[in-house]
Amino acid sequence: MKVSFYVLSESKAQDFLGFICQLTQTALNKSSQSLLILIDKQDALLSTLDEALWAHDATSFIPHQRLLDSNIGDGADTDTSKNTAINPINSQPLAPVLLASYMPADFKGIVLNTTIHPVNDFMAATNNAQPTRVLELIKPDANSVQEGRHKYKSYKQLGYELTHFKV
Repeated sequence: MKVSFYVLSESKAQDFLGFICQLTQTALNKSSQSLLILIDKQDALLSTLDEALWAHDATSFIPHQRLLDSNIGDGADTDTSKNTAINPINSQPLAPVLLASYMPADFKGIVLNTTIHPVNDFMAATNNAQPTRVLELIKPDANSVQEGRHKYKSYKQLGYELTHFKV
């Protein structure tokens, strides 16, 4: 599996939502795979990112869906034109971008990880998830850098292909 670390500059970190939206749009443009954005359960980022994805570009939006722990896909708006993920509850296609605090069963796509945990922790908690690529965001503060080092070591031990970009 390929893992890309994006080490953010101060200016990119200040516009964290904007950078996530930009990276999400780039990933959608370059791939037909679903994109899962992992967010900690109690993180306020979920609601603000949900709004930002709808309003990222004045002339368009990034189709996405929030996955809830208790009821996947319940009541969310979707655009299914490019998606590869299927809702296991009703076999309906999911939106091309998913926002969740967990990895859905059988997920095979790109993961943008905003949590402090390596993606393998989420893979271990679900059935048959096999991400094809992981995007890790590292903010320029000491805590985020330390968490990034921990993730890097974890992925390296597993033999993943690692790259990093300063943005």
